[in-house]
Amino acid sequence: MATFTLNINGESREIDVDPNTPILWVLRDHLNLVGTKYGCGIAQCGACTVHLEGTAVRSCMLTVSSVGNQKITTIEGLSENGDHPVQKAWLEVDVPQCGYCQAGQIMTASAFLEKNPNPTDEEIEMAMNGNICRCGTYIRIKKAVKIAANTNNA
Repeated sequence: MATFTLNINGESREIDVDPNTPILWVLRDHLNLVGTKYGCGIAQCGACTVHLEGTAVRSCMLTVSSVGNQKITTIEGLSENGDHPVQKAWLEVDVPQCGYCQAGQIMTASAFLEKNPNPTDEEIEMAMNGNICRCGTYIRIKKAVKIAANTNNA
């Protein structure tokens, strides 16, 4: 066990865990930030996506010892009231069915739009490609990303 001080959602959080513990389990089991979901455990589905210094990363494979002072943002920290443009677009289009993958989808989309605020359809498809939705809401996800991009550019 080792003590780590992490910057999560703008707060300094101290935890005592094994250095090889994935950030996913630090968030869920130690800090009760359960919006980030466990999906596959091998960084293939995207359900566990968080931002690390603004970049979308899979938290199931990111060890606590590798984070250092980098800022982690979870779905809980994306916006205080669920009013981030991507979150609002998700509601407008009624994207979720079961909702399990949606936090990861939203975190991927929001990081993507920060880097590419005016994407083409093909760029959206490429950016969202690694996030699996078992309900198959891909058409609505793409539409919501386009709406969020237009909101950001308005």
